[in-house]
Amino acid sequence: MENIEKEDIKNQKPVDQAEYNDLLNYIANGDTTGLWPVQNQPLPLEGAVLPYHRVVAYYGNLYSKNMGVLGEYPPEEMWSRLLKETEAWEQADPKTPVVPAIHYIAVVAQGTPWSDEKYRYRMPQQQIDSALAIAKMHDALVFLDVQVGLSTVELEIPQLEKYLLMPHVHLGIDPEFSMKDGTPPGKKIGTLDAEDINFCSAYLAELVQDYNLPPKILIVHRFTKGMVTHYKNIKLSPEVQIVINMDGFGRPELKYSTYNRFIHPEPIQFTGFKLFYKNDTKESPNHLLTPEELMKLQPRPVYLQFQ
Repeated sequence: MENIEKEDIKNQKPVDQAEYNDLLNYIANGDTTGLWPVQNQPLPLEGAVLPYHRVVAYYGNLYSKNMGVLGEYPPEEMWSRLLKETEAWEQADPKTPVVPAIHYIAVVAQGTPWSDEKYRYRMPQQQIDSALAIAKMHDALVFLDVQVGLSTVELEIPQLEKYLLMPHVHLGIDPEFSMKDGTPPGKKIGTLDAEDINFCSAYLAELVQDYNLPPKILIVHRFTKGMVTHYKNIKLSPEVQIVINMDGFGRPELKYSTYNRFIHPEPIQFTGFKLFYKNDTKESPNHLLTPEELMKLQPRPVYLQFQ
């Protein structure tokens, strides 16, 4: 990676207020609760991805076929499948251009403690570089996902700084595997507090400010109320766009219920929706929700993730 020097950010400007508000109203999709769109949020800096685009991502880890579609297929076949999904979304919502993305699990929670008792494994640089190379095949965005286990975001996020300095690389954090009470990952559902999310957001914002980068996206996975605590204390900034990604699997009715119980009532900024090729379709007559079906949600998700 080329060395990046700190830049003077005086030329960084916010986006146009009227256009931004119009797009926020569009994705709110007629919501009448007063929760969406989120009011009085800061205008993002120029170069923001959302809500000008919708992100459609393939998720996983190159070491495992069981962790997501990203590691299940060779790169060429994976890209063929992902591009079909992006095309489907462009057809369902011609108003919103689609950007493909690779969502790579860079820190994986473990059931065993390892030598430092943190119950997580940091992917080797070579593996992260491979994910970046796959993304480059179609100029895709990259999300590096972090499952802290018994570690913390304060310890794990700075380890990825060389990648987060790249303009197209963004961050994901997974509360499911954040085990604040010392329970090994996988034994129960973990949690992240607003304080943790604010640390990640502030860390990204500082990179944007210091190195004159376009705004970063921060994905936070969620499928229970307890996975994110004190949501009203989460701070927004012009440098970081926060997406709460509905991460539950199952039949369509269950997924809708999770979205409407845990995502819609606690607005932060933007929403995402995860689709599981296998777990969502295990029992007949279950089916993978279509773009047309998901476009009816209030608010409409701006980030789609496939596992």
